[in-house]
Amino acid sequence: MRKRTFDLFELILIVLFAVLIVSAWPRSIPPPSRYEDARTQEQASALKEKYGPTRNSQYEEEWIVRDFFRDSHNGVFVDVGANHYQAGSNTYYLEEHLGWSGIAVEPQRQFEADYIRYRPRTRFYPLFVSDVSDEKARLYVLAQNSLVSSSSQSFTKFFGKDAQPIEVQTITLTELLESVKLGSIDFLSIDVELSEPNVLAGFDVERFKPAFVCIEAHPEVRQQILDYFTTHRYVVVGKYLRVDTQNLYFVPLGGTAAPTAGS
Repeated sequence: MRKRTFDLFELILIVLFAVLIVSAWPRSIPPPSRYEDARTQEQASALKEKYGPTRNSQYEEEWIVRDFFRDSHNGVFVDVGANHYQAGSNTYYLEEHLGWSGIAVEPQRQFEADYIRYRPRTRFYPLFVSDVSDEKARLYVLAQNSLVSSSSQSFTKFFGKDAQPIEVQTITLTELLESVKLGSIDFLSIDVELSEPNVLAGFDVERFKPAFVCIEAHPEVRQQILDYFTTHRYVVVGKYLRVDTQNLYFVPLGGTAAPTAGS
């Protein structure tokens, strides 16, 4: 059998046809990144329209927490790495406008006076939450901006040159909650700049079972956080994943239907 050969004209037609298909493809299917960016903007705008335009939290955390609990009143929160009583706070709005109460844990004692003055329903504990209690840890704080602090010197130095070390007392979250006799938690916020895995290692999540968790998840520790919550039968709340890319939000498996805070 004689093999068919293509002449020059046929080859040109084939090449032109292939070029037309490739050039038309992006026009018929929007690039995923553009599509996802549009979806993210749409979701963020919806939260801003409903709960904004202002917020106290650094990113969309405050709007997301309000959305999850549907602005329920009189809940209980635990704020680990609480820092300033209002600036960048994930719990200020809950107390000030919705009557929530809870505890704030922050190793920098200079923030305590403002919590006592402006956050009367919050108990402030100047401690460093970790995987062990009654030890000394080193915290690096920017001299010109105490809102930036971490047990990682390199992390703090990324935001400024003058990272001053201070010694702080450690405690596990489980021991702290036992000592203050806190039985149930509606909202748990953890923001400790790369020390999140250590906080989780000293926390009996299945015993205290917070209804909703917001935890900062830098790339260096993100997988450890995911592994911890998966092991303890918590799942990521998918609807908030792209709205806030700095944090992860978790609920107990099967517990996404209704918030537990008071109405």
